Amino acid sequence: MNRSRSRTRNRPRTRPRTRSRSGGSRVRALLALAVLAASVAIALTMPVRLGLDLRGGTQIVLETKSTATTEADREATDRTVEVLRGRIDALGVAEPTIVRSGDNRVVVELPGVQDPKQAAGVLGRTAQLTVHPVLGPAGETGDAAGESGDGERVLPDESGQSLRLAAAGLTGQDVKGADALFDQQNGAGWLVTVDFKDAGSDRWAQVTGEAACHPAGDPQRRVAIVLDEKIISSPQVDPSVACGAGISGGSTQITGSFDDAEARELALLIKGGALPVPVETVEQRTIGATLGDEAISAGAWAAVIGTALTALFITVVYRLMGALATVALLCYGLISYAGLAALGATLTLPGLAGFVLAIGMAVDANVLVFERAREEQAARTRPSTRAALTEGFRSAFSAIADSNITTLIAAALLFFLASGPVKGFGVTLGIGVLASMVSALVITRVLAEFAASRPAVYRRPQITGIAGTGPVRDALLRRNPFLMRRPRRWLAASLVVLVVAGSGILVRGLNFGIEFTGGRLIEYSTTAQVDPDRARDALAEAGFPRAVVQSSGDGDLTVRTAELTDAEAATVTETVAGMGGDTEKVRDELIGPSLGEELRRDALIALGLALGAQLLYLAARFRLLFGTAAVSALAHDVIILVGVFAWLGKPIDGVFLAALLTVIGYSVNDSVVLFDRVRELLGRERKTPFARLTNDAILQTLPRTVNTGMGALLILASLAVLADDSLTDFALALLIGVVVGTYSSVFTASPLAVELHGRGSRPGRRGGRGGGKGARSRPDGKRLPESRTERPEAAPAKGS
Repeated sequence: MNRSRSRTRNRPRTRPRTRSRSGGSRVRALLALAVLAASVAIALTMPVRLGLDLRGGTQIVLETKSTATTEADREATDRTVEVLRGRIDALGVAEPTIVRSGDNRVVVELPGVQDPKQAAGVLGRTAQLTVHPVLGPAGETGDAAGESGDGERVLPDESGQSLRLAAAGLTGQDVKGADALFDQQNGAGWLVTVDFKDAGSDRWAQVTGEAACHPAGDPQRRVAIVLDEKIISSPQVDPSVACGAGISGGSTQITGSFDDAEARELALLIKGGALPVPVETVEQRTIGATLGDEAISAGAWAAVIGTALTALFITVVYRLMGALATVALLCYGLISYAGLAALGATLTLPGLAGFVLAIGMAVDANVLVFERAREEQAARTRPSTRAALTEGFRSAFSAIADSNITTLIAAALLFFLASGPVKGFGVTLGIGVLASMVSALVITRVLAEFAASRPAVYRRPQITGIAGTGPVRDALLRRNPFLMRRPRRWLAASLVVLVVAGSGILVRGLNFGIEFTGGRLIEYSTTAQVDPDRARDALAEAGFPRAVVQSSGDGDLTVRTAELTDAEAATVTETVAGMGGDTEKVRDELIGPSLGEELRRDALIALGLALGAQLLYLAARFRLLFGTAAVSALAHDVIILVGVFAWLGKPIDGVFLAALLTVIGYSVNDSVVLFDRVRELLGRERKTPFARLTNDAILQTLPRTVNTGMGALLILASLAVLADDSLTDFALALLIGVVVGTYSSVFTASPLAVELHGRGSRPGRRGGRGGGKGARSRPDGKRLPESRTERPEAAPAKGS
């Protein structure tokens, strides 16, 4: 009778729950279709813009400087951007990009420009055009060149004779336009015609009318046209011009023995207008088109092969569910591409690596879900695969959200504090993380639940890949190691590794790249192999004794020096060409010392903020104890990674900073997943010692850690082997970070949490904060999911 009532009472509860699940599945399916349809439409209609490191070209970063009369603030920099845009348009560069960065920086990208000398000269010139009456030649005593308090100045004319000039009668603001013309009739060669505005026309007539009052041949009959504190022309006023009348009509000509290029450049500067404030080139990068094509090809191969290996791995481990997750990974690629295109983001070479790396994040989310589903499958009596999957998605959601948020923190710091290609990496990584969550939590769930509902799959649960517990979990359940029995031994081992690796920073020192030191880096591709030692000796004889010469890639040579002028850079190129035959400059980077110091400071700020942000988030999301343990393990990982690079002599540059911050976001995932499980067990097993709970959490999450680590290692190994040389160190840093991060989450963060808990409170003192009273019960009354009580169910589930 009681049994019959129980059935009658349960039926009304079952049907609404079925309808609710069905409704939720429909919503997720419609959402997945909408996202994929929008992604396809965007991908077909909006191409992704490639960065200069992928398509070749020149990037110039200009910094505005304050003057005595004008402050280089945001408004002045915005006016500078507009003037520079006019100059760039006149240069005829296809698809240029010019944007303000901060309050006083302007970033200019010129695709296809391989020789930035002319472009940098045109962009960097202030073009302050002024017209001055000539007061006469400078005194024999040699009036000092410069400007006096009343606006007078002394400047040399075209022949070198110093002239005393009155205050400016006209400025570039009075200029309407300028053109370069070739005078065939009079044989004057190339000249520049200048047209003045209405007010400027009157001022020009006044200046020339006053000059016409002096006799022919008198220096005071001349008018000096000054550009950037240099007299470019000082013509005599024609004798036909009457005193006081001046030259009317609002137009004049500038002559000065110009050739074609000089006349056009001068007309461009005058017509483009004067910059409101002076600018200084603080960074300059040139990437050859060939290098960009090779980078795209290598990165694409790394992405394809890495994704294929990862897909094969998860398919072997999780069978049908793994194959469906692979389909979701392909959808992830489509969504990420569409996200880049929709936001108008630029895909850079580090950004391409971020795109590949985010595949590992998507794999991590799928592995978390499938491992929780395996636990549920092993814990229930005659469970259905769909029910286990539903519970797996529900249980894994918090860990997936926390681990992705910590990675988004690192991506946000890269976006706001980094610059250039590294900033692009932050953008791509952030988009990839968001796309991976959509892929894993929506698309994978729709596909997996649909497949699990099919009768053929229901009758053969083994093909799903989650019917058994898996070889890693089986081995752990058989041996039941108590890893946290002596946590101080693990902490001592971590300390030894930390000291050995960290000593490299003191013994070898850090090999900072030019981003942090300032200077110039030029990479050459030569037809003949050049020995770096010979090149170093040749450059020392040419006047560059402190040049650092290294071989890079297949036959390439990299020269790093202090800041060089264009003439000195040409000397370096000639020296290398003398030894290597046909020589092509494939990369040229110039970082000013002020920018290098700023980037170095920003790197330390980014590192400190990354650790602080992780601590705050984990402390708020979990407990201060867990946050402290996780961040301490992160600091352990950072020091080891930097120390290994110091021992290897690898450069510490912007790309390494991107890898370091990614390691911080990526390696904390293991600690987040582990502490999420500890928190769950604390809510159900208040009386169990904390060390035992932590040990159980390690054993329960270790299969996920192993499978996720394998997926990440396959991706990173593909990058290290197949990607461009500039990404080899990036992939190496991430490989080290994944290995060290996996170790530290288990053998540094966990024992540290046990030690801190033992000192701060009694075992289980605050366990009730994470959940309800007591442990969850199975239908047969047994307690779950503590690993010790699950073990009797594990063996039968494997064969089900």
